[in-house]
Amino acid sequence: MTDIVTLTLNPALDIGCDASAVVPLHKVRTRNTTLDPGGGGINVARVLTELGGAVCAMFPAGGPIGTQLAALAAAQIGAVRTIPIAGTSRISMTVHDLSKGQEYRFVADGPALSQDEFAACRSALADEQAPWLVASSSLPPGLAPDSYAVLARDAAARGQFFVLDTSGPALKAALGAGLALIKPSLEEFEALVGHKLPDAASQNDAALAMVRAGAATRIAVSLGGDGALLATASGVWRSPAVQVKAIGAVGAGDSFVASMVRALSRGATPPEALAWGMAAGAAAVSATGTAHPKRALVESLLAEARALVVPAIP
Repeated sequence: MTDIVTLTLNPALDIGCDASAVVPLHKVRTRNTTLDPGGGGINVARVLTELGGAVCAMFPAGGPIGTQLAALAAAQIGAVRTIPIAGTSRISMTVHDLSKGQEYRFVADGPALSQDEFAACRSALADEQAPWLVASSSLPPGLAPDSYAVLARDAAARGQFFVLDTSGPALKAALGAGLALIKPSLEEFEALVGHKLPDAASQNDAALAMVRAGAATRIAVSLGGDGALLATASGVWRSPAVQVKAIGAVGAGDSFVASMVRALSRGATPPEALAWGMAAGAAAVSATGTAHPKRALVESLLAEARALVVPAIP
């Protein structure tokens, strides 16, 4: 039985490669090319599959790129459901500059979704009986900012837990729509709050206030090198980053969400769920590529992650 369904409204065929150096006005020769199915929800599903979760990845797909995207997803994820669209699915590219140890990410807008195509996605979700739904990605062109809010209310009416990882107007419009979890970055969270949150105390207070106001049942705020916090109505927990050698950042947030949702779906307490998220995020940044944390590495980092989680507001 599927425990978790992910939805990626703006998926991408992710190309990853290495270059000796990225320089302007010259051909940049690349090597070690990888092709992966990508977009937030697909990345979450790939990590869940690696961690042993029962997951189905749902996404719209169109054109020859969509066909290849669907084939790759089917090969890497336990179950896949695609919704045909008229447009051609997008390509994204990550180039690892070996001379500087930096990543360059090139991300296309993606095809527009019509209202009929969005309705087909909504209908497909209504067919799913999984207790947890994870929607993760930007909204594609053509959809209204409240599109995720519509899906969240649908899920709440069916008694499902709806997790949302997006940003900007789409995230703001969904607050209060029955969200089980949101995961903004600190910058995205400050945009929701409407002002800067310069220290831990202000971040903790703002997250707790937002949860208690009914915006979402849980709010996880990623703090970059400073770790993350998790707020529920009963309190706030914080964790510094698990110390690993950071090589790449692509997919770290998706890995964090995947591991946390897997833990929550199995009844984990808030600090335990945060520890799982931190361990997976650290595993993801310790390698190049897109959302490739290995289960053995995540589990090996878990004891350290557990020890780092502390109550900030009991």
